[in-house]
Amino acid sequence: MKIAFVGKGGSGKTTLSSLFIRHLAANEAPVVAVDADINQHLGTALGLGDAEAAELPALGAHLPLIKEYLRGSNPRIASAESMIKTTPPGRGSRLLRVTGDNPVYEACARTLLLDGDPVRLMATGPFTEADLGVACYHSKVGAVELCLNHLVDGPDEYVVVDMTAGSDSFASGMFTRFDVTFLVAEPTRKGVSVYRQYKEYARDFGVTLAVVGNKVQGPEDIEFLQDEVGEDLLVTVGHSDWVRAMEKGRPAAFELLEATNRLALQALQDAADDSYAQRDWDRYTEQMVRFHLKNAESWGNAKTGVDLADQVDPDFVLHEGVERGADAEALVSPRPQPLQPAPQPA
Repeated sequence: MKIAFVGKGGSGKTTLSSLFIRHLAANEAPVVAVDADINQHLGTALGLGDAEAAELPALGAHLPLIKEYLRGSNPRIASAESMIKTTPPGRGSRLLRVTGDNPVYEACARTLLLDGDPVRLMATGPFTEADLGVACYHSKVGAVELCLNHLVDGPDEYVVVDMTAGSDSFASGMFTRFDVTFLVAEPTRKGVSVYRQYKEYARDFGVTLAVVGNKVQGPEDIEFLQDEVGEDLLVTVGHSDWVRAMEKGRPAAFELLEATNRLALQALQDAADDSYAQRDWDRYTEQMVRFHLKNAESWGNAKTGVDLADQVDPDFVLHEGVERGADAEALVSPRPQPLQPAPQPA
């Protein structure tokens, strides 16, 4: 299942997404973690040193490789250059799975060990000097959207994406790729403002939205959030000594996280599991095609010089039983060597 964490800047969404990733790994679930925030901090939140986090491969830098692999032998896609971020899979396309190996993961992912439990981490990559003044961050996030469109996930498999702050997530159709979107909100007027924007924008797209109240200090904060977001409030999280130690670079074993916070993380997992069980694969594919046609008409056709509507395979529906396109060859690549989090000072 695919899960997004969103919220205003400073709400704690990266911290909570990293805790959720640790929780899933501790439960021995296969996890692909994706840092799609313009401020790339998920790696360090998962225990990497600053230098190691900076060395993570950037998805945006490997876009030609990603396109070439995913198009496979799909006869509707003449070349990798004609693919855009919304290009949907069809017969002959190569599809990604949460588990297993492929050239995309080999080039763009690194495996971390969190208390001995493996997590595959991918990152869009930060702005470079060459990007300044000539590119927007969504040009990099497009690589994530393309991968999500070609990723077949099943129950008990998790893709967790730490999204960019605020309502910028609606600059592409990627917001429809998730079974549940956890919106992290502080108990303040500013904290719930992004919730209202997100709720309004997502209203017509069937987006499952659940609010995680963060930095909650007492009953008055809980009451405030209940009044502001109503039944969308799933769970609240308060102060954590474990998190404070983690932010200092000195985390204890994850099993020592406070019991109340462990219960909150389990509530998130239960909500994600319930939402995935209700996924409509036909609608999921239709939304993908809808945004592709919209992007094709808006800018894609002019950029590529071809009619991108022809890339849509009308008889193809992405679903859990699809392993890969009928004509796609199976490519197996060596598993990347795990990255151990940097030793922390005592």
